[in-house]
Amino acid sequence: MFSTEKFIKKTSEELKHYDGKAIIAVSGGVDSSVACILVHKIFGDRLKAVFVDTGFLRKGEITEVSLKFKKLGIPLKTVEARDVFLKNLKGVADPEKKRKIIGKTFIEIFDSEAKAFGADFLVQGTIAPDWIESGSGIRDTIKSHHNVGGLPKNMKLKLIEPLRDLYKDEVRLLAEEYGLRKDLYWSQPFPGPGLAIRVLGELTEEKINICRQANAVVCDEIFSSFEKKEIPSLPWQYFAVVLDSKSVGIQGDIRAYGYTIAVRAVEATDGLTATYARLPQDLLEKISIRITNELKGVNRVVYDVTHKPPGSIEWE
Repeated sequence: MFSTEKFIKKTSEELKHYDGKAIIAVSGGVDSSVACILVHKIFGDRLKAVFVDTGFLRKGEITEVSLKFKKLGIPLKTVEARDVFLKNLKGVADPEKKRKIIGKTFIEIFDSEAKAFGADFLVQGTIAPDWIESGSGIRDTIKSHHNVGGLPKNMKLKLIEPLRDLYKDEVRLLAEEYGLRKDLYWSQPFPGPGLAIRVLGELTEEKINICRQANAVVCDEIFSSFEKKEIPSLPWQYFAVVLDSKSVGIQGDIRAYGYTIAVRAVEATDGLTATYARLPQDLLEKISIRITNELKGVNRVVYDVTHKPPGSIEWE
């Protein structure tokens, strides 16, 4: 049985052997937050926490993350890099290439930040499902995670991955041990590449903005339904995906082509397997009506009823 006390003691002792400075990418999610706290307690000001605005963040996320780390008492530097990411991803539609480019761009940014800080190590919140799904030479690659799939072989920073052998439920126990608010440690998983992998095909400002708004609607409606006790619990993960192709719809009295939004909600424990969430029909209808009414250029909403396996939780 997993013991938070034993894990913290063991990991803290291991971290004491690292001399030098470290830099960490934080997202505000539970994995990077717990990794940051673990290392910060040993490194102190030898650790620099950096938050990158990739342009693929959720609505209001920059403000929310800044406030979270201020309350944790950990200094946070925000790097504006949305133009860099969009430039590097221009013309790229293949999902695997997108993930690799995002990972590589992250590392380039941190390499620059690390040089300015004089860092020797890169701390990452990689957990077991990340590297299992990215392949280890034994299994075929399912998909590359930005934490592990885009690292260049000549990367100058050495990796520290304190959560590498843990699963999501164990990380949440650590978060609880550290006294994090439940809305932080029980928040649903959000991929490192962000909304970039919830926009199928080539990324454009229009599609990213549609994706951001659609995800906000899905989250608002599902959480509202939970608060009203219309559903017994929140799904493990829930979000919206912008499909690459357009479908025909009706605007006034004429035919018009618009984007299709796929809504995804799943129940899971560790993310390695999942079943689609059986949301009430009324809730799905509310989501559909809001998205098609509020988002310009969208005329169709579908619900994904695929389990994992055979599908993955994210679409890319």
